[in-house]
Parts: sequence; structure tokens; C-alpha cells
Amino acid sequence: MSKAQSKGDRKTVRTITRADLSEVVYRRGGLSRVESAELVEAVLDEICDAAARGESVKLSSFGAFVVRSKGLRIGRNPKTGVEVPIYVTNAGYA
Repeated sequence: MSKAQSKGDRKTVRTITRADLSEVVYRRGGLSRVESAELVEAVLDEICDAAARGESVKLSSFGAFVVRSKGLRIGRNPKTGVEVPIYVTNAGYA
């Protein structure tokens, strides 16, 4: 699992990957590694598909995933310095 430090408070932040989730399912669920990876992918795909359809996904005692739109912002190509408009729509955790 990769770790990163947040700037202000120096707390350690862990990033959980698909492989990490698959490993936990493998160890605790009694499935093969391949079956565990397929199960994790199926769950994440369903969350993404539902969010893309405009539905909110609520996992009891955990949280909700929703798609939200942000306003236009101006970005800059780091190689050329040329400014470009950026329109952002992203799935997020609420």
C-alpha cells in the first residue's frame, strides 16, 4: 500500500488500491485470487456505472458516491504554457 503525507498536519494517508481490496477479499472470503479480483472489479464497476447514470450510490455505514459538476477553470499546458479551458465532471465520495 502506498503512503503519502498531507502537508499541514503530517498525518499519514494510506491509498487503498484494487489489488489491496482483492487481497482482503481473498484472505477473508475464501475465494481464489482470480475470483476475488473479479468480485472487487464487479462491485467497483457497478458503483461507477450507477454514478454515470446519475444515480447516487449509498453504502450503509460507509458513505455515498455521487457525480458532481464543477465550473470551468483555466489550466495551463506545462510544456508549452498555453492556457486551455478545463471542464470537469467527476464522480466523488460524499
